[in-house]
Amino acid sequence: MKTLKIAIQKSGRLNEKSVEILKNCGLSFENYKSSLISTVTNFPLEILFLRDDDIPEYVQDGIADLGIVGENVIVETGADVSYLQKLGFGKCSLKIAVKNDSDINSVAQLDGKVIATSYPVILEKFLKANQVEAQIRNISGSVEIGPGLGLSDAIFDIVSTGGTLKNNGLRPFTSVMDSQAALVCTPGLEFNTEVLELVQRIQSVLRARTTKYVVLNVEKKNLKAVVELLPGVKSPTVVPLFEEDWVAVHSVIDEQDFWVKINSLKAAGAQGIVVMPIEKIIT
Repeated sequence: MKTLKIAIQKSGRLNEKSVEILKNCGLSFENYKSSLISTVTNFPLEILFLRDDDIPEYVQDGIADLGIVGENVIVETGADVSYLQKLGFGKCSLKIAVKNDSDINSVAQLDGKVIATSYPVILEKFLKANQVEAQIRNISGSVEIGPGLGLSDAIFDIVSTGGTLKNNGLRPFTSVMDSQAALVCTPGLEFNTEVLELVQRIQSVLRARTTKYVVLNVEKKNLKAVVELLPGVKSPTVVPLFEEDWVAVHSVIDEQDFWVKINSLKAAGAQGIVVMPIEKIIT
């Protein structure tokens, strides 16, 4: 059995969530904050803690078999990796922003301007696609101070909540790409047995996060109407109750769908509705 190596961010916005999803997959490991390598004791896996910029190339070159990294970093490095699963965390957008009092309101107006960024490759491709010639000033960190110091007319950077831009007197006016954390692997490892098992575990955790286990009581005469609102993974489970003509319905439903359907369920005769979290769903 091959011992895999997975690279995740050592520190930063993706570290905590990456560790969390691996632990939720039932993987047991310790001392990840004090070491660059941690061995999983109950699965053939070693975890490498790296700078996020290094992860795509480590995976591309096979030094790490797998990696959890932002899509923006993959695109910026141009690494040749295979996508296995988008992970739903670390979501952000890469946007161009200018000072609040700037008269720049369109991409075309960036022609001849200076743009500060830590993502010159993505920005260059975007400008080229829009036939805009601008000077790209590559800055490592604190890009948002560029316009205030007179270093640039605009910036191109990650925007999560927009708070940092607002605090620096900037406003975004165009979005270039959306990004989130993704699980990737070295090309050719997509069908490796251990890789497939890890992907299955991660997918079961992700499905569980967006679904809820629902139990409710309903009279048999209203059962059909309620069941039509609760499709479940395949179909709801119906269990007779001690009280004659009443049953308990057990189902799994998307959390957003549940809140949309709650009034319809009650109108159809559902009572005693209990909603519970799900740890994992394996299909």
